[in-house]
Amino acid sequence: MKMTPMIETFVMHFGEMGSRWGFNRTVGQMYALLVVNEEPLSANDIADALNISRGNVSMGLKELQAWRLVQVQHIPGDRKDYFKSLGSIWDMANKVFEERRKREIEPTMTVLRDTLLASPANAQEVYAQQQLKEIHDLLENFTKWSEELQRLSPENMATLMKLGSGVGKVLDMKDKFLSHN
Repeated sequence: MKMTPMIETFVMHFGEMGSRWGFNRTVGQMYALLVVNEEPLSANDIADALNISRGNVSMGLKELQAWRLVQVQHIPGDRKDYFKSLGSIWDMANKVFEERRKREIEPTMTVLRDTLLASPANAQEVYAQQQLKEIHDLLENFTKWSEELQRLSPENMATLMKLGSGVGKVLDMKDKFLSHN
């Protein structure tokens, strides 16, 4: 399988971005390749397109399946497994965020909760707990907010995102109004 220059540019870039989102560069490239292909691809198709080993593809597909980003499809009369990205782009964003929350935010919240339950031994630990409480509260509010966002339909989420800067202006007007009263 040969990628066009446009698709290759996107796939290579997505691999670099994937490494910042929690999966390695090759897995990011594999996922991008699946996203931009209308038809499902076999492991051999992926290996050929990205010039990587079949073993590397197999491990990457297992990771993408663990993230719930791809699904296996079968083509009648063909014994090979084929792979397709699962769901819409919104679904992908939600799944990546959900996995990152499980892998990064939840363990941090556990450490913060445990630390906040401990009795401080001195003034330095009292101060540290105050700071950690602020971090805990911020992450907890962010998590609750993001869970609410994940429940929105893609249409409502797109509308909310378009309102983004408008919400900031409304909040600024509210602050000005309250300061004048």
